[in-house]
Amino acid sequence: MAAASTAPRWIEESHLEGVRARLDDPRDLAERRLEALRRFRELPIEPDPLYRHYGYFQGVDLLGIDPAGGGPAVAAPRPADAHTILAMHDASGTRLTVSPELASAGVTAHTLAEIWAGPAEARQRFLGADEPPPDRLTALSEAIVNRGYRIDVPDRWTEPVRVQDITVLSRPHEALSVRRSLRAGADSQVLLTEEVYSTSTPSNGQRFYASALDLDLAAGSKTVVVGAHLPDREAVSFYRRRSEVGPGARLAWVWVGLGGRATKARNDTLLSGGGANVHDLQTFYGDRQQSYDSAVRITHTGTDTHGESITRGVFTDDARGLSRGLVRIEREARRTISFISEHAMLLSRGARSDTLPILEILCRDVKATHSTSVAPVDPEKVFYLESRGVPNTDAIRMIAEGFLSYVLFRAPIAQLREAVQPMLESRWDRRDIYWPADGRAGLPALDVTGTESAPEWRFDSKLR
Repeated sequence: MAAASTAPRWIEESHLEGVRARLDDPRDLAERRLEALRRFRELPIEPDPLYRHYGYFQGVDLLGIDPAGGGPAVAAPRPADAHTILAMHDASGTRLTVSPELASAGVTAHTLAEIWAGPAEARQRFLGADEPPPDRLTALSEAIVNRGYRIDVPDRWTEPVRVQDITVLSRPHEALSVRRSLRAGADSQVLLTEEVYSTSTPSNGQRFYASALDLDLAAGSKTVVVGAHLPDREAVSFYRRRSEVGPGARLAWVWVGLGGRATKARNDTLLSGGGANVHDLQTFYGDRQQSYDSAVRITHTGTDTHGESITRGVFTDDARGLSRGLVRIEREARRTISFISEHAMLLSRGARSDTLPILEILCRDVKATHSTSVAPVDPEKVFYLESRGVPNTDAIRMIAEGFLSYVLFRAPIAQLREAVQPMLESRWDRRDIYWPADGRAGLPALDVTGTESAPEWRFDSKLR
């Protein structure tokens, strides 16, 4: 790939010294950073040779990124209510705001600096198993991790908890690597919204944003993660999200990709508990030279588990998209129902997308299906709208927005399409979305369905 020749020069050990000093790294973490740097220099961006042909990271060069630099804090919005935890990541660091009501209920939140200063056992639990990073971007994000937190929601806290997580890129050559760990206790309800923006400050080169999220979902918990990816067009981003879903627990990943230059996202969900359920829903809109590379892996090991992965992308100009989904059903995962759907719409001759669904089935007592397509906009639908007085460009826009809205309507969030629509309209009109100086932005208050305020959250009955 084009970026391979310059990748070893993106960061050096001197960059890590600044990060270590800023966070006062213990010795074990300093060694871990150096090992990640070594792996970064050796690994390819795409470790699987089957997918290297599809890699769309041409033109990425992060030479000059600065993971140790600081700067002033950007304005933050006010928490929506007493059940909201606000997490702000910017040039100044990570700021956490927890209401007294949540604190008194036993909800705990600790920043990266607090975790680093705590017991070594707590740090190791936060960082997870000491497995070597599988690819270059994972190694880079681990080497320069400089923001993050851990949140624990206690068992049987039935009031919905919202974690409003906002990252704002505001410096030239900025590099933010945010690591998050969230435990949802038994029978709890959590909504995590992860939003990424940039200020209008010129970037003067590419910037790097890395997001790592580890979820531990106890029995009967319900967790929804909504991502809104809206940085400037010089942002190179890497997402790595993992979760183990316990008995009777429900998880939904919802991701809306609208910004950035080049973005890679990796979702890995293990359905280990009986009756566990996951929805992985992703939408992308790419124009100009944008590229998206999404990989979803759902592993079924428990009985009576349900999995669903739906990805839809719309691409125009010279944008690129790659969507790959893998469902693996282990031998003991009886009565599993799983489904992969990957579809893309191309609006120009220069746009390209590849969809690659895979099923690995080791158990007979299952139902697993997939569907995929890559095609231009249907001319018959355009003709139908034109025959009713809709101009050609408006007709194509209506069809494309409806194509993406299919995913948003399936998300277990009430009024999600209405919340995202203004962002999509801005991108369609080629208007950039910047974090405002007064901080009055971000996703509004959202309700998870399956509660008293919204309809029941159900798995698609058509798959039964």
